[in-house]
Amino acid sequence: MTVLDIHIGETPDPRLSAREIEVLTTWLVSDSKSEASRALYLSMGTVNTHLSRIRAKYSAVGRTAPTKAALLARALQDGLIDIDDL
Repeated sequence: MTVLDIHIGETPDPRLSAREIEVLTTWLVSDSKSEASRALYLSMGTVNTHLSRIRAKYSAVGRTAPTKAALLARALQDGLIDIDDL
């Protein structure tokens, strides 16, 4: 997708994989990364790797998300999570 492909009012899609979405949404509703890793049966390192890749994908489309709050905002904007899920 290029800047020319984006219509006014649309946000660029970071094209997260299904597993990245699962890790992101589980972490967002959890109190910690360790809680999310236990819920998903993943190591902390794997959770951290997924979150780093997710941040890189958002950054690559010009929608940086360096904090948990920023990633929550992106997930809400993209319809990956609903406010009622929190």
